[in-house]
Amino acid sequence: MTNLVILHGWQSSKEKWQIVKEIIEKQSEDRPRLIRIIVPDLSGFKKETELSKPWNLDNYINWLENFISENSKTSCPEPVEGFYLLGHSFGGRMAIKFAVKHPEKLKGLILVSSAGIKPKQNILYLTFLAYAKKFKWFFLKIPVLRNFFSFFRNIFYKYILRKTDYLEAEKFPYLKETFKNIIKEDLTGELSKIKVPTLIIWGDRDKMTPLSDAYLMKEKIKNSRLEIMEGVAHTPHLENPKILVQKIKKFMEEQI
Repeated sequence: MTNLVILHGWQSSKEKWQIVKEIIEKQSEDRPRLIRIIVPDLSGFKKETELSKPWNLDNYINWLENFISENSKTSCPEPVEGFYLLGHSFGGRMAIKFAVKHPEKLKGLILVSSAGIKPKQNILYLTFLAYAKKFKWFFLKIPVLRNFFSFFRNIFYKYILRKTDYLEAEKFPYLKETFKNIIKEDLTGELSKIKVPTLIIWGDRDKMTPLSDAYLMKEKIKNSRLEIMEGVAHTPHLENPKILVQKIKKFMEEQI
C-alpha cells in the first residue's frame, strides 16, 4: 500500500480535498497497489483545533512529526512510513521544511501552488505600511476614524494586494500572530536542500502564489519537474481535480 499525506492550505480544511481523495481511491479499487490518502486538519483553523498560543513554522513541523508517529502506531494494515507528501499553499511551506528535515521518511514530494518564497514588497504596500504605523494610534483613538481605518485596511488587502489571509486570521485565537510568524520565514534557501523526487504543480492564473515562484522552485530543487495547469488559479484541487489527480498518480507511479 502506498500512503499519500496531504497538507491543506491556510484557513482551509481536509474537506476541501475530499474530491481528490475520492477520485484517487475510486481509481485505485481492485488494484494490487492501493493508494491510501491521509488528510489531517492542520491546527488553528477550526474550533476544535484552536491554538493555545501563537505558533511558528517549527511548531507546525513538530505537530506533523507527532501526527505521523501516532498514525504509524495505530494505522492498519500498514503504518505511515516511506510516504508521499503533498502540500498546497501553506501546506506546501510545511512540506518543504519537512522534506529537508526528514528526507528518509519520504518517497516523493508534491508541491501544489506552494507558499514559502518571501515576496518582494512593492512601493504601494510599503507606503501603506509606513503611514499605517505612523497614524494608526490617531485613527483608533476616534470611533468614526476607527471604522474608516478598518474599512480602508480591508479594501486595501482584498482589492489592491488581493491577499486576505491576514484579515481572515482574526477569526481564531492567536492566528494573526501565527500568520506573522509564518510569513517571516523565507524558505528560498531551503529549496536546494531537498533531495527527494519532487513534482511542482501550478496554475497559470494563480494570483496568490505567482507562477514565478514555481519556476524558482524548479530551478532550486534539483530532482524536480514542473507541471503547469492551464486556466487554473490557486486551487487546482477544486478547479480541476481530475487533471490534478492524473498528474499526482503519474508522478507516484514513476517512483515505484
